[in-house]
Amino acid sequence: MADLRRAAAQWLDGLRRGGVTHLPKQAARVVATVETAARSTVEGEESVKAERTADGSRNAQPMPPVAESAPARIAESGPEDRAAALAALAAEVAQCRRCDELVRNRTQTVFGVGNPHAELVFVGEAPGADEDLRGEPFVGAAGQLLNKIIAACGLKREEVYIMNILRCRPPNNRTPLPDEAERCRPFLLGQLSIIRPKFICCLGACAAQNLLQTPETIGWLRGRFFEFLGAQVVCTYHPAYLLRNPSAKRQTWEDMQMLLRAMGREIPK
Repeated sequence: MADLRRAAAQWLDGLRRGGVTHLPKQAARVVATVETAARSTVEGEESVKAERTADGSRNAQPMPPVAESAPARIAESGPEDRAAALAALAAEVAQCRRCDELVRNRTQTVFGVGNPHAELVFVGEAPGADEDLRGEPFVGAAGQLLNKIIAACGLKREEVYIMNILRCRPPNNRTPLPDEAERCRPFLLGQLSIIRPKFICCLGACAAQNLLQTPETIGWLRGRFFEFLGAQVVCTYHPAYLLRNPSAKRQTWEDMQMLLRAMGREIPK
């Protein structure tokens, strides 16, 4: 809790140094929301796990509502208020110096992009070289494939929100380290608490394991729903994996069909 309070204080100090003197009610409550969500997440870290049954099969323990009350703490507001809250949080992210190696390696932070009122949020692993230069997630080859997946679902990129577990590019695009993901987690929770999506799609094992705090493989997590911050979570393969293993595109489409059915959307032919 001391770390969370320190992070909140650093965020407010960063806004003051940036010349921000007032915040809309939506943004002003982000600190309390992040603290509540993070505390509940820590308490529920063991909620998603695999258990061996008597016959040796594994059964998933669905993620219980993690800090389900946290989104309710934010009053209903217009899109400009959620956009302002995200912008305020993005300003704090831009000044983050928590991970020395990532700070030395990055060109800029990569916060997130999309509709502040998105029903669906895609969560990836971390920015790559193209994303580091553009300051926007999923703009490289994997991003182009993600755009095709979104379009195949009958959606537009502008309708959804896209973000990552990390907001800085790891050196040589390596997998995020556990302590890096942990330091960036308050920002992850903050974004999700502002947007309050009904559905989250984790792209790849890194995103799924870090969001749900589970060691399970992506192959095992696929094909079922979990719950996080009041949203239904589905896990599928990362687009970068699909570029290397095109045969897995069929399974990814099955995952997206499952997601579309839960969203009440027609499945395009």
